[in-house]
Amino acid sequence: MPLTAETLADRAADLLWTAWTTGEVLDGLPEDLHPHDHEAGWAIQRRVAERAGASYGWKIAATSAPSQAVIGIGTPLPGRLFESGRVASGDRIPFAGLHMRAVEAEYAFRLARDIGPEPTREEVLAAIGGMHLAIEVPDSRLADYAHAGSSLLLADVACAGHLVLGPELSAVPDDLATIGTALWINGERTAEGDGAVVMGDPRTALVWLAEELVHLGSGLKAGEIVTTGSTTKVPSIQAGDHVRADFGPLGQVDVTFT
Repeated sequence: MPLTAETLADRAADLLWTAWTTGEVLDGLPEDLHPHDHEAGWAIQRRVAERAGASYGWKIAATSAPSQAVIGIGTPLPGRLFESGRVASGDRIPFAGLHMRAVEAEYAFRLARDIGPEPTREEVLAAIGGMHLAIEVPDSRLADYAHAGSSLLLADVACAGHLVLGPELSAVPDDLATIGTALWINGERTAEGDGAVVMGDPRTALVWLAEELVHLGSGLKAGEIVTTGSTTKVPSIQAGDHVRADFGPLGQVDVTFT
């Protein structure tokens, strides 16, 4: 008797979650468990999320040309953010468990209200309750994530890893697209950009996510944090590195890899 799609998604999620918890890197999923479209990838991600525990929001992968180049796809992908990967600015992250070994300077928004089933840009922007400066430390359970394809990366929670959050800002500027950003590693400026790198404006990425989650049968909720993607090229890191993301007049966020 053929296995149901639900059973196959559960088995795929078991393999991915085991890799999450053991630090194992997978060559891929067995052919009978491999998601061949985004619907199947999303079904697996949902089941990984059931195993991963508390979630506090979402990340969006591949919202800029630099981040798309890193994982080899041309479309954004949504992924859950888990409390186990939440980090405060100034803290330390163990380097040994990282596979992708990359950092991204990002804007993360806090939602003050739920987003309805037919989101408009006006509704989504009005729901923004606050903003954080952030460093995302994406990661993957896949050895060859750059050639895995979007459906498998979606199953892999869109390369969710750690998110370093600075304090919430008192106001959300209107000119995020033009504010310069830079990443510094051990005091050396290694990458620079601005908010326009992210789909023209990081808030556009937030609107995209609201629309995409409705399509996938989910939605954005009050209190969730959404980080919107890299504003610069994506540099590599090594053990012992100190990384600082500089958002000009808005402030800075930093983290050390031990």
